[in-house]
Amino acid sequence: MANLTRFDPLSLDEPFENLIRNAFWRPLALESSKRMQIKLDVEEDDKQFTVRADIPGVSKENIKVALDGNQVSISAHLSNTTETKDKGNFVHRERYEGDMYRSFSLSQAVDRDKAVANYRDGVLELVLPKRADAGQRELTIQ
Repeated sequence: MANLTRFDPLSLDEPFENLIRNAFWRPLALESSKRMQIKLDVEEDDKQFTVRADIPGVSKENIKVALDGNQVSISAHLSNTTETKDKGNFVHRERYEGDMYRSFSLSQAVDRDKAVANYRDGVLELVLPKRADAGQRELTIQ
């Protein structure tokens, strides 16, 4: 299976980000522009893929998983509605509120009818059986 890598074209390289953060814009720290990301592990054996995705602080009703062939998409909405702003304005805030999204391709198509999803203690676990008819086929050149 190919290695999965995350690419954010809008993020600054870390050395450049640190230079800006430490130079002039210290009170306007760039943390507010960072999004919470879904971190995941993918395991594969002969019969299935097992995906474990860290999505802490989200209720299972706010998580959606879509399967299309070998493409897996996970989205979640995180909201903190109990927070009040009675005492003033935020100077620094590290808690995230909003939408998270992660999409990736697997090396083989998934049997959507037999796939199972469980969410417990902030970890989403997907058991994705491989589709039996998704094997490779060699074409005869005519």
